Amino acid sequence: MEAIASNPVGGSNGLEEPKKMTREDWRKKKELEEQRKLGNAPAEVDEEGKDINPHIPQYISSVPWYIDPSKRPTLKHQRPQPEKQKEFTQGEWYKRGVKENSVLTKYRKGACENCGSLTHKKKDCLERPRKVGAKFTGTNIAPDEHSQPQLKFDYDGKRDRWNGYNPEEHMKIVEEYSKVDLAKRTLKAQKLQEELASGKLTEQVSSPRHQWGEEELNSQTERDHNSEDEDEDKYADDIDMPGQNFDSKRRITVRNLRIREDIAKYLRNLDPNSAYYDPKTRAMRENPYANAGKNPDEVSYAGDNFVRYTGDTISMAQTQLFAWEAYEKGSEVHLQADPTKLELLYKSFKVKKEDFKEQQKESILEKYGGEEHLDAPPSELLLAQTEDYVEYSRHGTVIKGQEKAVARSKYEEDIMTNNHTCIWGSYWKDGRWGYKCCYSFVKYSYCTGEAGKEIANDDEGLPAGDPNKEEYMTAPKTLVEMHQEKQREEKKKKKKKHKKSTSSDSDGEDRKKQEKLKKALNAEEARLLHVKEIMQLDERKRPYNSMYESREPTEEEMEAYQMKRQRPDDPMASFLGQ
Repeated sequence: MEAIASNPVGGSNGLEEPKKMTREDWRKKKELEEQRKLGNAPAEVDEEGKDINPHIPQYISSVPWYIDPSKRPTLKHQRPQPEKQKEFTQGEWYKRGVKENSVLTKYRKGACENCGSLTHKKKDCLERPRKVGAKFTGTNIAPDEHSQPQLKFDYDGKRDRWNGYNPEEHMKIVEEYSKVDLAKRTLKAQKLQEELASGKLTEQVSSPRHQWGEEELNSQTERDHNSEDEDEDKYADDIDMPGQNFDSKRRITVRNLRIREDIAKYLRNLDPNSAYYDPKTRAMRENPYANAGKNPDEVSYAGDNFVRYTGDTISMAQTQLFAWEAYEKGSEVHLQADPTKLELLYKSFKVKKEDFKEQQKESILEKYGGEEHLDAPPSELLLAQTEDYVEYSRHGTVIKGQEKAVARSKYEEDIMTNNHTCIWGSYWKDGRWGYKCCYSFVKYSYCTGEAGKEIANDDEGLPAGDPNKEEYMTAPKTLVEMHQEKQREEKKKKKKKHKKSTSSDSDGEDRKKQEKLKKALNAEEARLLHVKEIMQLDERKRPYNSMYESREPTEEEMEAYQMKRQRPDDPMASFLGQ
């Protein structure tokens, strides 16, 4: 107990606390440190013989008393401790496959009951479940898998994509390719020897060249082989296209080079707000003279975009696109190799495409119809909008040009009822609205035509043709109305021609129409009587669907209905006996 009390910190380890230094020792120590920092005194040396930098702070260089009681100068406590360092796996990887050269003929205790492997159980077996397991049959026992090691990797080892890569696998591919290449070359050499022996190359090879050596033959074979590869990869990335120097070490594009005598693009217009110049790609897409008021045709350079979209550039791009599509579909065409063949093929393709569209359009019209909708009037007539210049007077009449079409509203317009040729509200007099075609002020009345006008003018004492009877000017016709009138006139002319050719049959047709109209009038009278009788009956006693008929009425029946129709609002109904 006394020993423990006298040395409570050290205990059985034998470590003691550092004793306090006197003032003199402390001063000497500080002076020595200053001299070492100035380079007048040699630096401290650790146990490995390495110098300790005197500029290191004390809280780093001083060793805790409980780590090293020897008080020797050292920096070992700041370095990684070997006992605390993690050991990582180097150069190992998981084993693949199963153990080879191990043929088992007997089931082992604790192995898989399905396949007989000792490295897994039945529930973890990946083999197809057998009808009778290897435990009971003892045959066809599967080999054991490798027992995988427990690998530990550091941060970089876990993220190494080439970890576990075996270079020998790639060498197998290289060897196989080299064998195929060698076989091709030998076959090419044999073919060349056969052609020489048969005499096919006598015109190209003169007599002094008949005695070829093996080296010349191999060089010729290699050149043929290279040309054959170029033909196979016509659109590959390694093709030597115009404007490029094909070299694996240096690739120079001609479009990035310029003649030194040319004016640099960024010197054409020094205004900072002009076209933007990209120094990386050496491109200036916009016109640098756009703000100068110059025509692009007058200047020597109008930007990269102007060159790109002028001349035959667009057609050239379309031809190139057609060449790529045709090559994908099996046609051996190339824009640089066969430009004439490609141009002829492209022209024939466009002609066939137009013919196919026409045939497709005709077949659709024959199958579904609707050809009459394609003969519609022009869009400016349908939309009532044109760009024609028109001048009007102060009274609204047209002075110069043609009047524009009147914009229509979303509501129904120009609906003629009861044989009227004008709408309700087209005539106004003495504070009343009426129909202009018959001067009638009764809405929904039947049109009396010129007879109604004569009666109205007789009441006022004006002749029928007096222009003062109209108190407003007639509204000018729209373009659509003018187009419709032209079509009506053309139809009337056609009808007249047709009537002249069929004048002999017209009398017989009129008689038939009159007879049909008489029958329709009699049937209409009978129908009205029948309706009157039914309407007098009680609703509960009427027959089912008594007022309904599904048949479409004929023209004579419609005319008879209009003639027998009762119009109580018509002022002429009293004269007609209705």
